[in-house]
Amino acid sequence: MKKNLVYTLIALFASMQIANAQTLDDYFKIAAENNPGLRAKHKEFEIAMQKLPQVNSLPDPNFSFGYFVSPVETRVGPQIMRLSLTQMFPWFGTLEAQENTAALYAKAKYQSFLNERNKLYYRLASVYYSLYEINKLIEIERENIEILESYKSISISKFENSQGSMVDALRVDLSLEESSTDIEILNKSKAPLIVDFNNILNRRENEEPAIADTINIEGFSKPYPKDSLLVNNPVLEEIEFKMDAARASEISAQKQGLPKFGFGLDYVMIGERNDINPADNGKDAFMPMITFSIPIYRGKYDAAEKEAQLQHESYSLQKDDAVNYLTSKYEEIRFKLQKQMDLIALYNKQIQTTEQSLNLLFTDYSNSGKDFVELLRMQQLLLKYSKLKLKALVKYQIALTELDYITAKNKF
Repeated sequence: MKKNLVYTLIALFASMQIANAQTLDDYFKIAAENNPGLRAKHKEFEIAMQKLPQVNSLPDPNFSFGYFVSPVETRVGPQIMRLSLTQMFPWFGTLEAQENTAALYAKAKYQSFLNERNKLYYRLASVYYSLYEINKLIEIERENIEILESYKSISISKFENSQGSMVDALRVDLSLEESSTDIEILNKSKAPLIVDFNNILNRRENEEPAIADTINIEGFSKPYPKDSLLVNNPVLEEIEFKMDAARASEISAQKQGLPKFGFGLDYVMIGERNDINPADNGKDAFMPMITFSIPIYRGKYDAAEKEAQLQHESYSLQKDDAVNYLTSKYEEIRFKLQKQMDLIALYNKQIQTTEQSLNLLFTDYSNSGKDFVELLRMQQLLLKYSKLKLKALVKYQIALTELDYITAKNKF
């Protein structure tokens, strides 16, 4: 019993270690495997693949049976019944054109699936970094509370030694209450994000995600040249395949408008004559046949061909629109990234200057008990710049993930 308990505890500890070791890339893999919306998209591709055997098959052969209620007399005997078997064939290349059309549409569906997967990665990363931001904001607020508590102790000590005012301690209390309230609000704001995060992964809503403690800024200039935006992009690839499918559909429509032909065989059962005995008396008859279907009414074929041409034009315009959107989005995101990098550099300088000012004010207050208001104001300013730097870092990471999405920088 004790041995089993030990094994259980070891297994539980190991599972916790694995959970804690999960990175954002690990969560991408889980989402790709478990997200129901993404799996539904892949099913659409599988459905499209099932069209291929449907369109490249010959039509079913026709079999007919006829029985002569009143036998038709012939020289060699009365006709009793007739069996007929016919197989129709479309014009040469028709089945190939139909199969090519279906295959290209299936490829377009797969590109749609890839785009949905990349979009899911972007959505998951956005929630992940939002949770990271909340965790860090709570950490910053707690550090601020520790510093404020030390300020409060010093201000009370100064008041007791008649070197300061009790108002200083009350001012600290106001800041402490504000920070405590901010932490409560931040903790509450995590709940909907955790639910959203777990729903993306299709797992229990209350499961606590493992969020990294630190995030390092990655450069974006070299890995993201503008030319790569339009290469192997699932959005554009999907439209390209649809354009090719429209061309194939036009060829298929042209083929459909050509004659169809068929080969068949008639078998007629003939009874024997009793009045005379001619040569081949009662011999059954076989009759090979060739059948042609003549497409005289051209309206539906011309309309199908025109439909395919219009589809191709529509997809071509969609591609131009997608290229324009992606190009604009690329420049917008690059601006966001550069802006956040500039802000981070600015906040680093401001934090450094504020910390230096804070140290000088703290030393001054420790010696004279004066300028406590300025000391407290500078501490709140340091808190503000720390939060702004964190927000800029998170916005940078989310923008970088969005750039991953529109440039199709697939993780796997």
